[in-house]
Amino acid sequence: MNNELKPYINLVDFLAELLGPTAEIVLHDISNLEHSIVAIRNNFISGRKIGDPVTDLVLQILKNNQYSHDRFLCNYKTKSRSGKYLKSATYFVKNSDDTIIAMLCINMDMSNYANLRDQLDSLLSFQNTTVSKNEVKEAFSNSIQELSLDKINEIVSKSNISAERMSQEEKIQYTKTMDDLGLFLIKGAVTEAANALKVSEASIYRYLNKIKKENL
Repeated sequence: MNNELKPYINLVDFLAELLGPTAEIVLHDISNLEHSIVAIRNNFISGRKIGDPVTDLVLQILKNNQYSHDRFLCNYKTKSRSGKYLKSATYFVKNSDDTIIAMLCINMDMSNYANLRDQLDSLLSFQNTTVSKNEVKEAFSNSIQELSLDKINEIVSKSNISAERMSQEEKIQYTKTMDDLGLFLIKGAVTEAANALKVSEASIYRYLNKIKKENL
C-alpha cells in the first residue's frame, strides 16, 4: 500500500463510525487495480473485502481523467450485486504533486428508505420514482478478472447477432466501447475481448491502434 494513504485508513474508520452500518466506506489504492481495496468497513453491503479490485466506475474515471477537473463525485445512484439501491460518492485523493493516488468511496444502502417511499407513494397514489433516469451502474466484483469478463460479455451480448456473424466494423465498435470503459487497463482483458469477439488477440490490438489513430 502507498504510505501516503495511511492517514486515510483512520478516515475510513471515522466515517464508518459516524455514518453507521448502512454506509460502506472503501479506500482504493489505484496503483494496484487488481487488488485496490486497502481498507473497507461495513463490507456486507457489497460483499467485497481488502484485496479486491477496483470497480468498472473507477476504471471509467481513470480512463476519462475525470479526476483532473472534478474533486469528487457525489450523490449518484448505484445498485449492488444483491439488488440493493445505494447512494454513492467518490472523493479523489491526490498527493502534494496533485497526482491522484486513491479514491475514497461511500456507498449508503438506501433500500429501507426506498421501500418506505414506495409504500407511501402507493398509499398516496404517487408515481414510483425509485429508479432515476440518471442512475449510475457500478459493478462490485471480488476479482479483476470477474469484472473484466462480466463487462465484456455484457457489451457483446447486447448485439442481436453472434460474434461469428459480426462485421469487422461492428467488432471494432465493440472494442471501442470496451476501451472507452477502461477495460483494457486490466491485465488479460485483450484475451477475454478476443475470445468474446471470436478474433485473435492481434486483431484486438489492430482495432485499438485504428481507434487511437481515428481519435488523434
